[in-house]
Amino acid sequence: MEHLQIASDNYVAFTFFIGTMAMMAASVFFFFELNNTAKAWRTSILVSGLITFIAAVHYYYMRGYNLETGDSPTFFRYVDWILTVPLMCVEFYLITKKAGAKVALLWKLIFASLVMLVTGYFGETIDRDNSVLWGVISGAAYFYIAYLVWFGEVAKLSQSAGPNVAKATRILAWFVLVGWAIYPLGYILGTPGGLFGMKLVADPAAASHAMDIVYNIADAINKIGFGLVIYALSRNEE
Repeated sequence: MEHLQIASDNYVAFTFFIGTMAMMAASVFFFFELNNTAKAWRTSILVSGLITFIAAVHYYYMRGYNLETGDSPTFFRYVDWILTVPLMCVEFYLITKKAGAKVALLWKLIFASLVMLVTGYFGETIDRDNSVLWGVISGAAYFYIAYLVWFGEVAKLSQSAGPNVAKATRILAWFVLVGWAIYPLGYILGTPGGLFGMKLVADPAAASHAMDIVYNIADAINKIGFGLVIYALSRNEE
């Protein structure tokens, strides 16, 4: 099999490679720390490890796909998100469970995340001519999640779960508000509808490359960052 090398100016493949290694290393760290974690927080740390492990596997395949074809691995990326983003939402439920979080809250977060992702996939791949419409629906689901973690049930429960949980929830809420906001930026750069119908990038290939780089950076920051916040919380609560 021919060995595929990353060209020095191929920033898309380079960020795929960095993302793969970073999330693989994070997975090893979280899994190895399970035995050193208090029983009450092991599930949360396990979920953090699963998030980065799933992402690392997908990034390995996405890197190979991109090097072989030069195309954006949109399908593989959304398969990754369909698995990892709901798991990130599960973390909010797990850390507020002792304060009385109900399973209904868990399903609200998971359902909203799936709506956000499925409509985003439609806008990027299946119905690109109506990408703005699908983007608005996806954005509404995103803002609903942001509302829950900033002002809704998650925020209220975290306040009664103790100062450490409240602090961790607020940091994770910032990840949702700022870190997850990078994904709509990538969506805007990568779809023909652009921002309110404006074409922000003239070259479609350049738009696709920009989208991949933005997504790769966002994934590494958000998924590893989420896990580290949970890890820090588990140590503060011991």
